Amino acid sequence: MGYSGVRGGMEAILAAENLVRTARDHAPAEWAATGQIIARFRLAVDRIMGEAGLYDEAIAADAFRQAEGDVLEAAHLVRAHRSRLPQLAVSEPVDPDEMLLLRRVVPANRTPDGPQLLGRTTDYTGRLLDRPDGPPDAEPDPVPAARTEPQRRPTRFYELLRKLDLVVDHRGEQAEDPEPFDITRAAARPPAPRSAALSSMARAETGALVGLWYRSILGPDGDIHEVTLGEVRHGRITVEVRHPHTGNPVAVGEVRASEAEAIEDLDGADEDRTKFDVGYGLCFGHNERKAIAMANLDIAFRRSDVDSPLEQLLLLTIDGLDSGGFLEHLKLPHYVTFRSMVDRKLAGREVRESSGDNPRIPEPFGKECR
Repeated sequence: MGYSGVRGGMEAILAAENLVRTARDHAPAEWAATGQIIARFRLAVDRIMGEAGLYDEAIAADAFRQAEGDVLEAAHLVRAHRSRLPQLAVSEPVDPDEMLLLRRVVPANRTPDGPQLLGRTTDYTGRLLDRPDGPPDAEPDPVPAARTEPQRRPTRFYELLRKLDLVVDHRGEQAEDPEPFDITRAAARPPAPRSAALSSMARAETGALVGLWYRSILGPDGDIHEVTLGEVRHGRITVEVRHPHTGNPVAVGEVRASEAEAIEDLDGADEDRTKFDVGYGLCFGHNERKAIAMANLDIAFRRSDVDSPLEQLLLLTIDGLDSGGFLEHLKLPHYVTFRSMVDRKLAGREVRESSGDNPRIPEPFGKECR
């Protein structure tokens, strides 16, 4: 609609959209099926689900294909689709301790309770580009033996710190924020509860959140404040809703989620320097970058001053659709407003020239702009 006043108008818009569909749907390469995208591009699919706020791998994969690999555009498509879906029920609160672990790393403890599960990761491999000519011929590695229940659901490292009375107990603050803030139905604006900040970060654009986290820990001289991760997890969590007739919780499915706990040494004048503070992050899919940034920013949000700009940054600037939408709109016609700016510049130049204070400046737009 923004091009209606430009030469070509609606015909140009329809032609541009047709070019996109033709190049995408009739490309010489083999059609990428939904299941293939889920299997081959799982991290991109997980990121789309998280930034869109809708856990549906098939829908995210279809959006990824339609957006031609643009994750932000795919999240936009999924969020638009989500807005048309009815809300049938509200799920019961999820206990992260019941997560069926697929990966668990405890950087803060060499011998934690339960195993270190590296899971599916490239954290310890060299970044060497592999350019195969076709699918690998080798058979996949055998599936490891099934783990026991304590191995799949070990006690988290945070509980050890709490038993040693080394962490600040924030459980009493829940009375101030009893229900999670629903950012899909109301815009979060400062001052906002902690749940609003966590929800905003869970749905944030991953790169924006990581960039904000990095800036928050970067000191004025470029030195990085000490950051310690207590635990990073990835696994499956069962989702339950109340049955409308019996009132009993019923499992309706499961989601994969990434979880992180960050530890920070308290050193403020009004803080208990004998204890640590622990921040928390939880997001859809396998996206450890976002979960880690969330956990660290959760602490920063709690410790920030009233006048700190961090709250505004967390609530107003990290949503990919907001920032990306503003950026994209710059490509729409702005010739009317810019022409008014040019006219003001030229009018000001004439005033200066008539007073003889400044030499004449060359015309950047030609005489037709007058």
